[in-house]
Formats: sequence, C-alpha cells, structure tokens
Amino acid sequence: MDKPFQGLDYFDVDELLSDEEKLIRDTVRQFVDERVLPIIVDCARNERFAEELVPEIAQMGLLGAPLEGYDCAGVGAVAYGLMLQELERGDSALRSFVSVQSSLAMFAIHSFGSEEQKQKWLPAMARGEKIGCFGLTEPDFGSNPSGLITRAEQKKDHYLLNGNKMWITNGCIADVAVVWAKGDDGKVSGFLVEKGDEGFSTTLQKGKWSLRASVTSELHFADCRLDFDRRMPEAKSLGAALSCLNQARYGIAWGAVGAAMACYHEALTYSQSRIQFDRPIASFQITQQKIADMVTDITKAQLLALRLGRIKETRKPRPQQVSLAKRNNVAMALDLARVAREILGANGVTDEYCVGRHMANLESVKTYEGTHEIHTLILGEDVTGIAAYS
Repeated sequence: MDKPFQGLDYFDVDELLSDEEKLIRDTVRQFVDERVLPIIVDCARNERFAEELVPEIAQMGLLGAPLEGYDCAGVGAVAYGLMLQELERGDSALRSFVSVQSSLAMFAIHSFGSEEQKQKWLPAMARGEKIGCFGLTEPDFGSNPSGLITRAEQKKDHYLLNGNKMWITNGCIADVAVVWAKGDDGKVSGFLVEKGDEGFSTTLQKGKWSLRASVTSELHFADCRLDFDRRMPEAKSLGAALSCLNQARYGIAWGAVGAAMACYHEALTYSQSRIQFDRPIASFQITQQKIADMVTDITKAQLLALRLGRIKETRKPRPQQVSLAKRNNVAMALDLARVAREILGANGVTDEYCVGRHMANLESVKTYEGTHEIHTLILGEDVTGIAAYS
C-alpha cells in the first residue's frame, strides 16, 4: 500500500489545464502527501484539527485564493478548484477549513463589507493570522434558512444580537464570525462578530463520527452588543448569504473529486496486491467492474467540475449549475467510497486505510451547503418551472 499517489486522468484532462494550474495542483498535492497524510489519522482519532498546518496553507496562497486584492492570490476558478481537490484528497476537514475561510467568511467580507472591514480582516485572513467562520445555519433551520430566528435588534447606537448558530466549521477557533440575523423589519443582514465580544460564546461539538479532524461548533449570542460599524453595509438580504454558499458549493464539487481519487487509488492498489484463491482480487470480473465504474465516474466528475470552473472564469454560473455539480460529484464520491470499502473487505473499516474516513466525511459533505435533496429540488424547479419545496 506504499504505491505513490498518481491522480487519475483517463481522458487527458491535464491537456486542458494551463502550466500554472498544474503547478498549483502539484504543489498542493505534494503538501498533502508530505504534511497532511502522515498526521491525519491521528487527528481523526483524537478529533483534532491540525492548526499547525494553517501557516503553511496560508504561505501557499490558499486562503482567499480566488479573491482579488488585500494580499489574496487572485487565482482562477479552476486553479482554486484544483487546490481544494487535493486538500480533500487528504481529508475533508482541511478542504472545509479553507472553503469556510475563503469562500464563505472572506468572500462575504470582500463582497459585502465596508472598505474598513476589508482592510481590517482580509489581509490578516489571507496570511492565516486571523480565522473566520460563517454563521447561517441554526439548530432548527438548516435547509430553510429564511426561517432563521437569530435577531439583531437596533438600539440608539448599537445592535443587540440574540440567537444560536449550529454546525459551524471553525467556530471555536475563529477570530471573526460572519453572522446572519433578522432585523426589526424582518430582513436578513450580515454582521461581523469578534472573538471576545461580550455576549458571544461558542461550544465545541464533540462525538462526531464524520469530519472528526474539523472544528465544528455552536455559536451563542446573548445580548451581544455590536456597534453599527459591525454590520456589513452591502449584506442586506438572505440572497447575499446564499451567494456565499454558491462559492462554497463550487469548491465542494472539486473537493469531492479528490476524496474519490483517494479512495480509487487505495482500492486499486489494494486489489492488485490482495491475494485470494491464489490470485490478486483485481483479476476477478466483479472487482474489475467496480474499478471500471470508479474510473468512469471520476472522469465524468472531473469534466463537470472543469467545465463549471471555465464558466466561472468567463461569467457568473447559474446557481442551478453549481447545484448540479455539487449534487452529482458528492453523491458519486460517497458511492465510490462505499464500493472501495467493499474491495478492501474488513480492512476497509480500519483507519489504517483511508476509505472509511472519506466515506464517513462524505456523509457530512452530502448534507452541508445544501442537502442532496435540496439540490435535487433546485434542479427540478429549474427544468419544470414548478417549485416543490412545500
């Protein structure tokens, strides 16, 4: 099982990438091989996020990578996707950290914040000196974010924030939380809540069997006082929050490909060395069918992610296109991880091998940033013209 990882490229996708894009991918791939994989099993066992890797991730330009200015790298959409593909090949926890920092927290501040807010937070976040999180989901409102009950009550010279947010990646380690709340008029706005603000606290969610190497938190606001300058001036609607989610969903579509490639590589390598009935199990027809299906499914997902990335580089993709990619690629990766576990047999349920860890992680990835079912309904409404949400 020590065979070096080689990315699957059955349809010569590399020919469609620029030299810069391939260099970025290969740099992150090497980082994952050398720095992530040696420690990720221990991190998952002990529910520990590898904070020591954050400076290195920042030094590679991964934090806020697709954003322009403010010390961000300003890379293209495909290059950013390839970064996340390789990170998730290591573990969903690393890709989730970068996605939340870049596509949710930093993107929100970059898109909707004041110039003062951008200058205060974005360069430090790009350098990994400050960590962000994104507070939209609530204990009772996930798929229906319009029902959120967190309130920002306007007083004479400040806001009072009250409510709770749940399943928040980076929450307990964040220096700034982008929090969405309803005002007195019932409209949703975005606020910047800082670590140490009076009335703001966090709770670490323990006991997860998925994303164990990620920090998942609950955010609590009890008469949390925020000066008026903590409101992001252009974050005036729920649509602003949802536009951030589309950025994250795009990255997930790429990340799922990385998880799938990791499982495929391990299953193929294992099947070639595992001897049963005096021959490697890779020689049996059923195993070969499973391997052939993996190659086919990953290749289709690669082309889907690449095409979406190229659209993103020339114009804004439709949200439904992003939903299709997220829905397809994550479901593919989860199904593939389960088949890989079958090929590994009992060994597949031990953390000596990566397939079980990826399989468990992908259960969460299939749910967050819009469940598989919600993306199904988004596509259904788009092609039929009929909403089926109620």
